[in-house]
Amino acid sequence: MSVRHPHAPDLSVIIPIYNEEDNIATLYTRLSGVLDPMQLRYEFIFINDGSRDKSLALVQNLAARDPRVRYIDFSRNFGHQIAVTAGLDLAAGEAVVIIDADLQDPPELIPALYQKLKEGYEVVYAKRRSRQGESAAKKLTAKLFYRLLANITSISIPVDTGDFRIISRKVVDALKQMPEQNKFIRGQISWIGYRQTYLEYDRAERAGGETGYTYRKMIRLALDGITGFSDAPLKAATIGGFLVSGVAFLVMLYTLYARFVSHEYEPGWASLMVSILFLGGVQLIAVGIIGEYIARLSANVRQRPLYIISDTNIAGPTEPAPLRQPG
Repeated sequence: MSVRHPHAPDLSVIIPIYNEEDNIATLYTRLSGVLDPMQLRYEFIFINDGSRDKSLALVQNLAARDPRVRYIDFSRNFGHQIAVTAGLDLAAGEAVVIIDADLQDPPELIPALYQKLKEGYEVVYAKRRSRQGESAAKKLTAKLFYRLLANITSISIPVDTGDFRIISRKVVDALKQMPEQNKFIRGQISWIGYRQTYLEYDRAERAGGETGYTYRKMIRLALDGITGFSDAPLKAATIGGFLVSGVAFLVMLYTLYARFVSHEYEPGWASLMVSILFLGGVQLIAVGIIGEYIARLSANVRQRPLYIISDTNIAGPTEPAPLRQPG
């Protein structure tokens, strides 16, 4: 268990950013307007995940004016979940909020999340009641993913939630003990346990800029979540292998019957090609599933660092820079 530094803030707000120059100023204003009345010692930790716009320069300007603004600049783009992990590694707060910079998750919900945490919970996550400004396809795929994950994993991962939540220092310390390379933080938090609850909210439309979460990245995140917390795909590959073997055995019996008993067969029988293609397809799917798990094992065995920091103004998690008192 970590020892809290006497100058550590009460609350750390982790904000991963990737090409968010249109939203940073507004986000800072809204966050400050929400947290200042709470009379807390707080810090903002912006993690620049390889942005190609002016995001880093804007954050650095904020840091020059406000010592509560901290930043981490990655050497390249490492991904949203890794950016959140870096923020957790360097956050000094007794409680930590994770929020995206696109303003789809309202900063105005933070006081209610913090109050709920003070009631004895270790995790309070924000559950989406509605999702504005998103296509029907994205809403449908997200809904199917969350419910599929809830059904095939051995832990209870809440549906219709993202990473927007508040967690206690106890949960942060537990997350630091989970070094896997393919991060799925909301699943890890559910796996940790402790008392958890939620607050519902309406998710707004993106304030500005374009989302960095493409369908390709969402599929990768879904694979990380499924392979990190469920062996159901491996079991499905095994069961599918037995089923296909049974069907192939029946086809073999029918082929022998047609050849030696009924004599109703023709050379180059079409069903032979169908059987070969079907068996080959199932085998390739099974090999692909196994390969996904092996790739993740290989990444963990190599033990490369999760991220490389190019620049930061954070003194360190145990020696935080002085914080300006709110007000």
